[in-house]
Amino acid sequence: MTKEELFVKVQDILVSEFELDKEIVTLNAKLGDDLELDSIDAVDMIVKMKEYIPNKIDPEQFKKVVTLQDVVDVLYPLVKES
Repeated sequence: MTKEELFVKVQDILVSEFELDKEIVTLNAKLGDDLELDSIDAVDMIVKMKEYIPNKIDPEQFKKVVTLQDVVDVLYPLVKES
């Protein structure tokens, strides 16, 4: 899976599960400011990504995540390893 494909998966989850408009779910979107996601929402998003990531996800990796690009950058190596 490429980074672009991973972003589309994350975007689809945010649109379908969190009822966000696809137009605002961009790589540069800030989770808190632009998408109004709190830490519980972020955890829910990662849980929904577990389907694509068979490896264990370390919550510590997400402490510095601000944008969707950051999310993709953290998840990509985990997807790539599978």
